Amino acid sequence: MRIKMIAGVAAACLALGACGGSGDDKLGEQAQENADNKAGELEAMADNTTGAQAESLEAQADSVEAAGEAKEEAIDDADVNADAMSNAQKNAVTNAM
Repeated sequence: MRIKMIAGVAAACLALGACGGSGDDKLGEQAQENADNKAGELEAMADNTTGAQAESLEAQADSVEAAGEAKEEAIDDADVNADAMSNAQKNAVTNAM
């Protein structure tokens, strides 16, 4: 019984150790924030136009926001080790839109 309990605790520790900790959450949040900033710029441009052009810019902003959310999830799901990435690699991942 004691061996099973130790094995269970060890398995739980390994599972918890695999969560977060590799910097991917912060990297994903940065990617989404960059997308939100770009969407904000598009929305500001839409505010300064009218008609079909404004609608097109709003649609682009919505698309960029959705892409940012998807990118954040993909980075988190990939469980990348952001701590081991160079700043150039991080910028390439977070700024690619």
